[in-house]
Amino acid sequence: SRGMSGLITRSSGGTLFLDEIGDMPLALQTRLLRVLSEHEVMPLGAERPVPVDLHVIAASHRDLRQLIAAGAFREDLYYRLCGATLRLPALRERADRAWLIDKLLQEEAEQLGCDAHIETAALDQLLQYDWPGNVRQLRQVLRLLLAVSDDGIVRLEHLPPEVFAEPLEHETPALPAPAATPSPSAMLPMMPFGNGELQRDGQRLLDSLRRHRWNISDVARDLDLCRATVYRRMKRYGIVPPNQVH
Repeated sequence: SRGMSGLITRSSGGTLFLDEIGDMPLALQTRLLRVLSEHEVMPLGAERPVPVDLHVIAASHRDLRQLIAAGAFREDLYYRLCGATLRLPALRERADRAWLIDKLLQEEAEQLGCDAHIETAALDQLLQYDWPGNVRQLRQVLRLLLAVSDDGIVRLEHLPPEVFAEPLEHETPALPAPAATPSPSAMLPMMPFGNGELQRDGQRLLDSLRRHRWNISDVARDLDLCRATVYRRMKRYGIVPPNQVH
């Protein structure tokens, strides 16, 4: 009598949202189907069923039709749930990514009680990223950026390494560059470094980047630098990651 009522019972008269319905075990699918069919639930320890009246919204990142064909999802439950189907585009498919990035950045900054601004170069890189974790991943990255920014201004050197990486599903074998025209990422640009020490420092940084496959965190540990300093020196010497060479 003092136990907590279940979510279905508490949702009676309203709406129950079931996230990732495709991951629900078959046994629970059967029980959910019974609730939706009979409009009642039998609480644990109860002597009689309790009537419920609710709407159900379910979400899934998986193709439920494929799960049905594989025997992992009940077809009758699928038709109970799919009165209307709405497809939400992945973050990388949205045309309003720049607006969304700024909106979420301002929301996170407001919670921290600070002002926030993102520089154009950093925004361009975030717009190029594939965002496999969608909006949840974006919000986490923005929280990190505000945490590592001292003045609320998000710069390119603040971005985590993953936003510079090419998505695995889009990777293609690299073609060897002709010997006469080396890739910009394969050499230091011809810049007036000013003295030999700067030239040696730039070459040392490039060698470390190659050795660690452009993993900025590993390079920072190798050179005993912070990641922000690695990014600053890459910018100073004109060193461009291979995935940013156009």
